[in-house]
Amino acid sequence: MSEAVIDAAAAAPPVVRRRGLPLFAYALLVVVSVLLFLPGFFDLPPFDRDEARFAQASYQMLESGDFVDIRFQDEARHKKPVGIYWLQTAATALVDGALGDASKDIWTYRIPSFLGAVAAVLATAWTGTRLFGGTVGFLAGLMMASCVVLGVEARMAKTDAVLLATVVVGQAALASLYLNRHAERSGWGAPLAFWISAGIGILIKGPIVLLVSGTTVLVLAAVDRRAGWLKRLRPLAGLAIVVAIAAPWLVAIAIKTKGAFFAESVGHDMMGKVVGGQESKGLPPGYYLGTFWVTFAPWSFLALLAVPWAWINRRSDAVKFCIAWVVPSWLVFEAVPTKLLHYTLPVFPAIAILTACAAQDNFARTATARRRVLLVAASALGVVGFGALAAAVAVIPYLVDGRINPAAVAMLPVVLVLYALTIRLFVQRREKAGFGAGLAAALVLYACAYGAVLPAIDGVWISRQAERAVAAARPCPTTTVASAGYSEPSLVFLLGTDTRLTHGAGAAEALASDPACALALVDSREDADFRSALKGTAPVELNRLSGFNYNTGKRVTLTLYGAAKP
Repeated sequence: MSEAVIDAAAAAPPVVRRRGLPLFAYALLVVVSVLLFLPGFFDLPPFDRDEARFAQASYQMLESGDFVDIRFQDEARHKKPVGIYWLQTAATALVDGALGDASKDIWTYRIPSFLGAVAAVLATAWTGTRLFGGTVGFLAGLMMASCVVLGVEARMAKTDAVLLATVVVGQAALASLYLNRHAERSGWGAPLAFWISAGIGILIKGPIVLLVSGTTVLVLAAVDRRAGWLKRLRPLAGLAIVVAIAAPWLVAIAIKTKGAFFAESVGHDMMGKVVGGQESKGLPPGYYLGTFWVTFAPWSFLALLAVPWAWINRRSDAVKFCIAWVVPSWLVFEAVPTKLLHYTLPVFPAIAILTACAAQDNFARTATARRRVLLVAASALGVVGFGALAAAVAVIPYLVDGRINPAAVAMLPVVLVLYALTIRLFVQRREKAGFGAGLAAALVLYACAYGAVLPAIDGVWISRQAERAVAAARPCPTTTVASAGYSEPSLVFLLGTDTRLTHGAGAAEALASDPACALALVDSREDADFRSALKGTAPVELNRLSGFNYNTGKRVTLTLYGAAKP
């Protein structure tokens, strides 16, 4: 195909059959999402550090009855709004009422993330259906359900899966208004969905939801040179809805903390991420592009193939909307120094929708020679990303615990063969079979990794080791533990709010002050100071733990001590 033919084709929008997606297809997406998200949901211990902080703060809300302020032990946690904590406490309270005390089961705090991820999959499918038809919507939903980063967020008691659901609902409403902007009338359905999702999103994670929708609108207005359709959002009524949802708690926390919440969350947390790399996460632009081969796996190679297709069809309203959804937000995320793998998740639904539509169109508008070169490059990068992930799951048990996990070893060739088959089927232009093989590869990898391999790597879950050791040695029902040199939030969640995070001398003081009941958990680097502070009194060694702290990248050896009995 010549360059002239390609350029001429750009003037014509892609052929779109906007047939709806039947109810059973949405039900099937729910089933597939549950199958993908459920392995490890109950068995994985709390992840450090954010998940444990969120879960512990939510537990303390239940413990204290204070549902306005957010605290981790005695420290104010004024980084994110209250929405996710309310959802986690509500989920845990419901489970408590149905099953008995489950307030220290981490999976109850993960329920909002699990449901948010499923909702995001369904919202992606609905949006794709509105833009390009039912087949595209269904395939986009499958890609979101099986991509790596959403699978991680569905299993973690954090904000991002729920935030994604609010983003996609808001973008779906915005897309509906944009595509129908030439209609004589529009109802209240889309504006209500947009503003309600914006209000909930602000309560979940602040203004991120408005960043995505705002940059989308700005790009569309700049490209079209008109934005009169935005009046159909009913902005005055919409702002009133957002205020009604978010303002009561914002006012309450402002009064309770005398403005400290806003100083911390906006002045320190948000601006700190914008101005510099926070928590040692400062990384250069291009980071998200480089990690995309893992985060959107197993479909990242298809996304690269969709790029020229999307550019050629950029004049189509539906394609234009998706490009406006992806590009400006992605550039903002790349520009901000603080980078975490999941930050670009809000634009993944649009990438999935464009990729599904390009695949349905068989990437047909891409020049044949260029398509071959691009296919080779995309396949290579895809294999590197997804294959490296599968290989990591296979070797991590040996690297951390010094043992080979048979399930992981058996999984690796199966996943690699399925992924190679996926690429081959797409090369043969058998797209539906290719999506099936890719989904099977993801199912096998996630079931093995989350359900069998990761929960069994004892060396990674140091806090879980400590919980078991304390449970076996606990001298009193009221025993508290002083931890010297190991201060991961998961330890507080698993051992209790009264757990004391301190140094060697502090652990010695705690042990000496309550020799009958107290225990000390001491890192090997603090052991000398701990023993010195005991002033000649020899503690009783009850247990010794070792593992790899993936937050610090260092090996850890901890000793559990009790006081010597008189």
